[in-house]
Amino acid sequence: MAPVAPGETVGRPRVVLLFGGRSGEHVISCATAAGVMRAIDRDRFDVVPVGITRTGQWVLVEDDPDRWAITEGRLPEVDATGTEVLLPLAVGQNALRVLEAGEMPRILGDVDVVFPLLHGPFGEDGTLQGMLELADVRYVGAGVLASAVGMDKHFMKLVLAGQGLPVGPYTVIAPGEWDRDEQGATARVADLGLPVFVKPARAGSSLGISKVDDLADLPAAVAEACRHDPKVIVEAGIVGREIECAVLGGRRGERARASLPGEIQVTDEAHAFYDFEAKYLSEQSVELSCPADLSPELVAQVQDVAIRTFEAVSGEGLSRVDVFVTEAGEVIVNEINTMPGFTPFSMYPRMWEKSGIGYADLITELVELALERETGLR
Repeated sequence: MAPVAPGETVGRPRVVLLFGGRSGEHVISCATAAGVMRAIDRDRFDVVPVGITRTGQWVLVEDDPDRWAITEGRLPEVDATGTEVLLPLAVGQNALRVLEAGEMPRILGDVDVVFPLLHGPFGEDGTLQGMLELADVRYVGAGVLASAVGMDKHFMKLVLAGQGLPVGPYTVIAPGEWDRDEQGATARVADLGLPVFVKPARAGSSLGISKVDDLADLPAAVAEACRHDPKVIVEAGIVGREIECAVLGGRRGERARASLPGEIQVTDEAHAFYDFEAKYLSEQSVELSCPADLSPELVAQVQDVAIRTFEAVSGEGLSRVDVFVTEAGEVIVNEINTMPGFTPFSMYPRMWEKSGIGYADLITELVELALERETGLR
């Protein structure tokens, strides 16, 4: 199949659903893939599911949403039992190849779009995007720069502040710094005031995050964050409502679109904040409201901040922007997530559903945005 011009395909576009990966968010990636696998329009797209094991092996996997869903008592995981697969590695060579033991590489077919349903490092951070860019393979979502900036909360805040967007007070504990100068790092954290939130700088799904109300608990919180990333960010606690807004790239150069905002409220006192368990394992612990109960003026302000945040990092395709709305009506950016959770129950698709775009149509829109996007520098 010859290279396809933006917006044009021959036959049904072949979409590789890529999930799993080496990060601590492997299970969440599988759950996201289950949702997309179940809902994607099979009449419009030819779907090829490819999993990445925790050790980085790429394999063809079962095209079965139930296999990859999180269920009570079972967390899905990609293993190495499938046939190994190679994505295109050179410009103009769009063929997907499979490697079977004792056999020559076999061409499975051309790839039109890769849908990288990967969360965390080694998938959401620009590494995978860079590989796809090298081969001129179109893909859904943010490019190399936006992915890298969105993954690293430190540089994310620097970029957003540089674009005049409001971010909260924070400090960074660089790799090895805690061991070299625990006293100095502790003093900087104390200057933020308590409580603070201690986070891995480059992780998501609330992994490794601790709320610290007493500086005596700071060493343990730093150690927990360092289990996921040697670089740690400490953010001042902000009193405000946790509001999210979904952003969707614009068609053919038009400005990005923002959904109606949603709100997260942790209702179970066992969770001090919206942590991993509350997100994925204890749905009764939280209330997810969409649309959020905000005045029309605040809705417009949240949407404006979300789009400006997306544009500040050169976002493409999709992102979820999380903000705090204070009692004074100030909107403060918490973070941008360039590959948000994408199960039917995740906030990103739920916000778009309330805004008029259903789950299956949202998947179609994202694939078509990728198909019309130019490869190379843009």
